[in-house]
Amino acid sequence: MNTPKELKYAKTHEWVRFTSETECEVGLSDFAQDALGDLVFVNLPEVGVEAVQGETICDVESVKAVSDVYAPVSGTVTEVNEELLDSPEKINEDPYGAWLFRLSDVSCPEELLDAEAYDKFCAEEEH
Repeated sequence: MNTPKELKYAKTHEWVRFTSETECEVGLSDFAQDALGDLVFVNLPEVGVEAVQGETICDVESVKAVSDVYAPVSGTVTEVNEELLDSPEKINEDPYGAWLFRLSDVSCPEELLDAEAYDKFCAEEEH
């Protein structure tokens, strides 16, 4: 499993890349995309929507099921990765390059895990 050290992670398997103190990108972890299987559809949030940490913000559909994506931090959606609407498989191919949405006015990052803690969490979930 690939877990980049510079990112933060939520226990709901989203990653967060901070681009500034109050802005970030959010995507699905390698663990999540692997568990979901081949993604066939992505339902992204609307720009301007308020993301609330721990609440559903959008969803992804794989050949197995539809799965909710949770906001790993609170903030305002400033941009969505529209490329994924036509090519959801990019999440499977490069989960850390295929961000889902960007947030501004970010808060609550203290509950996020670093890469080492996230790897341990995933190992426990697999057993």
